[in-house]
Amino acid sequence: MLASTPNVTAILRAFHVLPTLQTGSSGSWRCISSRANAIFKDAKSAEFLAAVGDEESLSLLGGLPEVVVTGRANVGKSSLLNSVIGRRDLLFTSKKAGRTQTLNFFRVGSHPGRLVVVDSPGYGARGRPEWGALFNHYLGTRKQLCRVYILISAAHGMSATDEAMLSSLNAQIQSLDGTCWTLQAIITRADALKTNGRAQINQIEQDIFRTAPTCLPPIITSCPSKGIPFGIDEVRKSISHACGILP
Repeated sequence: MLASTPNVTAILRAFHVLPTLQTGSSGSWRCISSRANAIFKDAKSAEFLAAVGDEESLSLLGGLPEVVVTGRANVGKSSLLNSVIGRRDLLFTSKKAGRTQTLNFFRVGSHPGRLVVVDSPGYGARGRPEWGALFNHYLGTRKQLCRVYILISAAHGMSATDEAMLSSLNAQIQSLDGTCWTLQAIITRADALKTNGRAQINQIEQDIFRTAPTCLPPIITSCPSKGIPFGIDEVRKSISHACGILP
């Protein structure tokens, strides 16, 4: 794995992302959170709370500030969230798209917790109408929701379904119904890009802003199964800030 470090460092420089690195207890390299580390450092305390598949069950959960993550099926949501939460196996990862079929709630921080991260079903060709209905209900009624993160694949760019979802989220923010959550994009799998990676990232950023002017600047990430993840510290800080834990 160490032999690949120079290549990963070059990628980080290309995206102007140079996080502090440290060797973990398993010998693998990890990105280390700074100010947000106090919230995510106790990874063992992170806990799966519930899988919600209907609107009625949503009312049974609540109390902590929440963020929700959405994205096209198989965009890398589970891998990203495992890295952010600090648990390799808290969320099930699969190469088969469409495995997440409910809103899955995960508490972060020692009991009673500091915040909740919600993993939503993927949209696109593998999505189902009922998943979209539940997600829309959650967005429209969840008072403790602080931010929606939409994941865009660096390797594939912004698809038509990504654009439709972004446009819908942007419209909800601009509506007059009292929406209190914010929107931010996360670009995943940046390590898959080649020598023209910066140009591809620039294009994705332009597409995001054109479609959703209210969207906060995207965070560039990578969570390879072998190698150095990056952008995780920025995601943690963004979540902590959105939930009002960091100023």
